[in-house]
Amino acid sequence: MEVELSVEGRQRRINTAVAMTVVLLSVFMGIAKIKDDNLVQAMQLAKSDAIDLWSEYQSRSIKQALAESTLQQLDIAAAANPALAPRFTRQHGELQQKIAAYQQAIPATAAKARLREAEYNRLNVHDDQFDLCDAAIAIAIACAAVAALVEMWLPLLVAWGFGLFGAVFGLAGFCGWLLHPDWLMGLLS
Repeated sequence: MEVELSVEGRQRRINTAVAMTVVLLSVFMGIAKIKDDNLVQAMQLAKSDAIDLWSEYQSRSIKQALAESTLQQLDIAAAANPALAPRFTRQHGELQQKIAAYQQAIPATAAKARLREAEYNRLNVHDDQFDLCDAAIAIAIACAAVAALVEMWLPLLVAWGFGLFGAVFGLAGFCGWLLHPDWLMGLLS
C-alpha cells in the first residue's frame, strides 16, 4: 500500500509540474501572440508606405524625364525657327520650374521610402523574436504533454529548456532587445 502511495505521489508531482508548465507557457504565448499580431500590422503599414513612396518616387522621376525631354524639344524647335522662340518662353519657364521641383522632391521621397523600409526591418527583428518564442513554447508544450503521458521528468526538463528559450525571445520582443540569432533565422527563412 505504501508503494502505491509513493508512486501516486510521484505521478501527482509530475502531473502538477506539467499542468503548471502548460498553463504558464500558454498564457505567455497568448500574450506574446497579441503583441506579435500588432507588430505584424505595423510591419504591413511600413511596407505599404514604403511601396507607395517608391511608386511616388518612380512617378516623379518619369515626370521629370518627360519635362526635360519636352524642354529639349522646345529648345530644338526654337533653334530651328527663331521666330517661334518668344512663344515658348512661358512654357520654357514653367518646365524649368517643374524640373526644379522634381529635383527637390525626388530625393526627399526616396529618403522617406528608405526610412519606412528601415522601420520595417527594425520591426522584423522583433517579429522574428516572437516567431522563435511561439515555436519554442509550442515545442515545450508538446514535450510537457509527452512527460505527462510517460510520467518521466526528462521530457519535462526538455520542455522547461524550450520554454525558457521561448520566454527569453518573447521578453526580447517585448523589451526591444536586439537579441537575434541571424544564423537560426537564416536557416528557418
